[in-house]
Amino acid sequence: MEALQNRQSQRSFSSKELSLQQLSDLLWSAYGINRPNGFRTVPSAKSYYEFDIYIIKSEGWFVYDPVKHLLLKMGNEDLRGYAGTQDFVKIAPVNLVFVADFDRMTKTDEEFRIFYSAADVGFISQNVYLYCASAGLATVVRGGIDKVKASEVLRLRPNQHVILAQTVGYPAVSSDHN
Repeated sequence: MEALQNRQSQRSFSSKELSLQQLSDLLWSAYGINRPNGFRTVPSAKSYYEFDIYIIKSEGWFVYDPVKHLLLKMGNEDLRGYAGTQDFVKIAPVNLVFVADFDRMTKTDEEFRIFYSAADVGFISQNVYLYCASAGLATVVRGGIDKVKASEVLRLRPNQHVILAQTVGYPAVSSDHN
């Protein structure tokens, strides 16, 4: 109840880095495996689990492997400027880019892929919100991302689609004491 009470969008972030444990907990909350049968912390239409979560940080960019619960380093470049169109994206320590791989969504049509990937990313981003609320972190989910440019710099295949992005970090310290 407390996490739901504290769930909110925030657009002002500190540049302070998250600890490795916080990042681990964040990613597990978002898309981790929580049962022996391989099911996750979020539902997925027909158990496609079509998402890859790209993690964009100042020291490089990564893809989350939920099966092994680890980060796969993809590059050393600071791609935060490509993770969204808002200024705070370049300051915040973590930007998540949610990429749907339509090749995993077999035996269905394009309309189904679009609809259910949109629904599934909603579950993932809400889990990020609830984790952040419980951990005292700030977050905001965003559609404001140049999807074509992000797809290019993340080296996505044609059937991988940027759906949403989400910024995570510590709230900026305000001088306002009201």
